[in-house]
Amino acid sequence: MTDNTFETLGLNAGLMSALKAAGYDKPTPIQAKSIPHVMKGADLLGIAQTGTGKTAAFALPILHRLAENRVAPKPRTTRCLVLSPTRELATQIADSFKQYGQHLGFRVAVVFGGVKYGGQERAMQQGLDILVAAPGRLLDHIQQKTLDLSSTEIFVLDEADQMLDLGFIKPIRQVVSRLPARRQNLFFSATMPNEIGKLAGEL
Repeated sequence: MTDNTFETLGLNAGLMSALKAAGYDKPTPIQAKSIPHVMKGADLLGIAQTGTGKTAAFALPILHRLAENRVAPKPRTTRCLVLSPTRELATQIADSFKQYGQHLGFRVAVVFGGVKYGGQERAMQQGLDILVAAPGRLLDHIQQKTLDLSSTEIFVLDEADQMLDLGFIKPIRQVVSRLPARRQNLFFSATMPNEIGKLAGEL
C-alpha cells in the first residue's frame, strides 16, 4: 500500500494549495479514515482525542463537498452547521475552515454567547456556507428567526462528550429538530459514553 498523502485522497485543488502552504503533507489516522467517507456524503461517528487533527478530518471533506456542489446560500440559512461546546473551540474551528478554504470563497461565521447580536445577525442575513456555533446562542437566533436550518445539508457535532458534560443534550435535540431529515451527520467525541451512542442512534 502506498503511503497516504492528502494527494491520494482526491481533495479539491484549492484545498490542496492551502494545505501545502500550511505545510500539511500526510493525513493523521483520523483524517485518513474520515475524509473519504465524508467526501462521499456518508454519516460518521469518529472517536478521537483532541489534538489528533480531527477538525481537518471534517473541515476538509465538507469544504470539498460544498465546492463540488456550489449553490449560493439563501439569506438566514447555512449549508453546514457545526455545533461546538465552547466559544474558544467554536472560534478555532471557524478559523480552520477559513484557513483551509481560503481559495474557495465560502462564507464562514461563528456564533456564541457573551458578545453582541448585531454582527452575528448581519453575517447570517447574507446566508452562510458554514456556521460554527455554541448551542445556547444558536437557539436564541433560531427563536428570533435570524436563522433557519431547514435547508442545512451537513450537521457536525464536535466534542460530543464535552457537550453532554456541559448539559447541552436538550439544546442539541432542539437544534436537531429544526434540521431537515435528509442531511449528513458527523459526530466527533474523545470518548464514547452510552449517551453518545444513544444520541447517535437517534440522529
